[in-house]
Amino acid sequence: MFSKGISIVALSRHGVDTAIMIKNTLSEMEFNCKVFAPEKYTAKGISPMNAKLGDFIKNIFDKVDAIISVTAIGITVRAVAPCVKDKQIDPAVVAVDDLGKFAVSLLSGHLGGSNELTKLIADKIGATAVITTLSDLLGKKCVEELARELHCRINNFEDLLAVNSAIVNEERVVVVLTRGVSNLRGRIKDFKIKVVDDIELAREIINDYYAGIIITEENLNGESNKPIVILRPKKIVVGIGSRKNIDKEEIIKAITLALDRVKIPLDRVNCLATAEIKKGSLSIIEAAEDLGWPIENINMQKIKTLEHPDLSPPSETVKRKVGVGGVCEQAALIAAGDEASLLLKKTKFVEGVTIAISRGG
Repeated sequence: MFSKGISIVALSRHGVDTAIMIKNTLSEMEFNCKVFAPEKYTAKGISPMNAKLGDFIKNIFDKVDAIISVTAIGITVRAVAPCVKDKQIDPAVVAVDDLGKFAVSLLSGHLGGSNELTKLIADKIGATAVITTLSDLLGKKCVEELARELHCRINNFEDLLAVNSAIVNEERVVVVLTRGVSNLRGRIKDFKIKVVDDIELAREIINDYYAGIIITEENLNGESNKPIVILRPKKIVVGIGSRKNIDKEEIIKAITLALDRVKIPLDRVNCLATAEIKKGSLSIIEAAEDLGWPIENINMQKIKTLEHPDLSPPSETVKRKVGVGGVCEQAALIAAGDEASLLLKKTKFVEGVTIAISRGG
């Protein structure tokens, strides 16, 4: 989450102090954060905001995953309002007062993760979290939150409001999984769950309920007389780069630590990806076999020519050895397909192994 980064903006001296406190605590959790403030308040680690707040917000709105505005909430609302487009693409927006007493989730509470970010900030800086979405107030999980936790894409938004209304109004709602995604069952709480072999049976099951959520990789034909939201699992790929003669056990250890970092279980991963020059690596092959994953060996030319905003700066050492500036991030992004993003940039959990994790669009 927040792979494109978090921008923290402040307008006053007190606000800058609070912004730095937020940045430090989020950076400790390995979030990519940057603080912006008027030039007169800038110091080491703070970038100048050479524009009015509204213009600055407009410039960054679609370039980051989250904006934390440390100023009066009215100022934040006026700056953000002209930029708001669609809950499917808008970034999370959190408002924090200059003294850090309150953190308020303003925009993209569920899909964008604003509610979760608000709670995290409040907990870390000792503020009061202000969350106003009804499902959170009732302690219930809405469709967007379920989709984000399971790394799924919402396929149809037209019934989203009706299904969420059924959830908060405590109507009978069922989650139906097809066999291909039944491994997600153990990660779904607080819902009645059914598993079917044939997706057409899903509609029949939902007819006995007020509304339903179907999690599937298949297509559901026809129409239903009940509100239904379809979730499609996004492709999760672990990219790997390793030195020669690394042990299989070390690779598995690195992968396990990486997945723990981003809270993804082993059985949610679709494949392991690496460069084609590693195609004959027995340790990678054996590690993938033990984990039950297929391997995608990515063409070196594709790796060399990939351009993506999530990529880390190229490594000259890697370039000298294998001819490309990086392997694990590039392999993970290419294998995950169009609109992929990095959940974890290249990280060395074990000496001699670098891991990156991507998610398809």
